[in-house]
Amino acid sequence: MRIYLIGYMGCGKSTLGRRLAKHLNLQFVDMDHYIEMRNHKSVPQIFAEEGEAEFRKKERKALEELSEFSNIVIATGGGAPCFFDNMDLMNQTGTTIYMNIDPAILADRLIHSKTERPLIKGKSKEELVVFIDEMLAKRRPFYSQAKHEITEPDIDLDVIRKFIS
Repeated sequence: MRIYLIGYMGCGKSTLGRRLAKHLNLQFVDMDHYIEMRNHKSVPQIFAEEGEAEFRKKERKALEELSEFSNIVIATGGGAPCFFDNMDLMNQTGTTIYMNIDPAILADRLIHSKTERPLIKGKSKEELVVFIDEMLAKRRPFYSQAKHEITEPDIDLDVIRKFIS
């Protein structure tokens, strides 16, 4: 079993991923942490030193590697589905779940997040809401290719178990 959680940053992929993996007795991997471990640099460092295009190549390589793992829940990076043929790879190798969370909730979470996120650094809450809306408009065609969609990050895990079985 291989489950990919996709959605915009701050939607709760890592939090749900940990809960779901424990519930299903699977391994959990946060793809950004995996990239950081493999490259000995943080995601913000990779963005700053090598640029987004190089980060996306590293992200694709990580996705290819993780798609070989078994019995795993993978929290992807927010942009991962939108580059190369990443959505095709995820749909071919596992079950994809799009966490479609309201942009206002995302903005509130991100503005209070302790995690450094290069794409939103220095934005006010108002700027952030506009930015998220614009980014979601671009990313929705990719996110909507997921096999399943949830709108509640605190969803009952047995509901997910039913639709992935």
